[in-house]
Amino acid sequence: MDDLRYHKATRESGFEIKMIPAWRPDKAMNIEKSDFAEYMKTLSEVSGIEVDSYKHLQDALQKRHDFFAENGCKLSDHGIEEFYDEEYTDSQIETIFSKALRGLQLSVIEIRQYKHAFLKDCAVMDYEAGWTQQYHYGAIRDNNTLMFDRLGPDTGFDSIGEFNTARAMSHFLNELNVTNRLARTILYTLNPCANEVIATMLGNFQDGSEPGKIQFGSGWWFNDQLDGMTRQMNALSVLGLLSRFVGMLTDSRSFLSYPRHEYFRRLLCNLLGNDVEKGLLPNDMERLGEMVEDISYNNARRYFKFY
Repeated sequence: MDDLRYHKATRESGFEIKMIPAWRPDKAMNIEKSDFAEYMKTLSEVSGIEVDSYKHLQDALQKRHDFFAENGCKLSDHGIEEFYDEEYTDSQIETIFSKALRGLQLSVIEIRQYKHAFLKDCAVMDYEAGWTQQYHYGAIRDNNTLMFDRLGPDTGFDSIGEFNTARAMSHFLNELNVTNRLARTILYTLNPCANEVIATMLGNFQDGSEPGKIQFGSGWWFNDQLDGMTRQMNALSVLGLLSRFVGMLTDSRSFLSYPRHEYFRRLLCNLLGNDVEKGLLPNDMERLGEMVEDISYNNARRYFKFY
């Protein structure tokens, strides 16, 4: 849960890099992992709540959610393979959680039911706190078992996944929307084949409460390069509203990743410049300059409430 994001602020005294926490509860969501029960013990210690039921898990997560909010957190981030919309009851989720704590084998449908319930409950927390929720989906992780056993997770053996998730995504967002609990949302896909899916999904849930409430996230991971970023921005420009885009995200904790933002800005300007030369955009440098400034900084500052 201690993943970090940042935003930049300037002061009269000079340039400042400000680090702000983001809430990432993936370990509490990944009930199929072998270390799930052990992580529940860690969460119990940190939260001061004995996590022996799903109800107590939600209490512990809410306590940590509140703690992050008190320390300046304004957004959550969820790394998921795909979206989930399997129906469930509260008693089913409690049974599934109990089985996981006892190390019993879970069925595929049980895992998907649990993740649906978990993500929905986290989304409600985000809405009530006024946060932005982010979903990074489409990765297949830890493909090489030999290297996973030798080096562990997140060591370079992940790849783009292919999932049929559009309908589940729609159902998940809709069930939050119909109860008026859909927070500001950013959707990131690792598979560029889903660019148009997301670009068209946005419009289904824009409710006028604020500009660009549902966002198509920037090219991510394997796609934060020339072709990937350009394809993402072109899809958004054709099927959505590029001027409301909150721009580039760097989900790395490394200072060396900051140049990605400059790379992104150059690609954005190149895209707009080429469209002007083709006659697809008016040659209005003042308006285009404002648009670039908004996408590069102002939109994100307003959207995330970084004041």
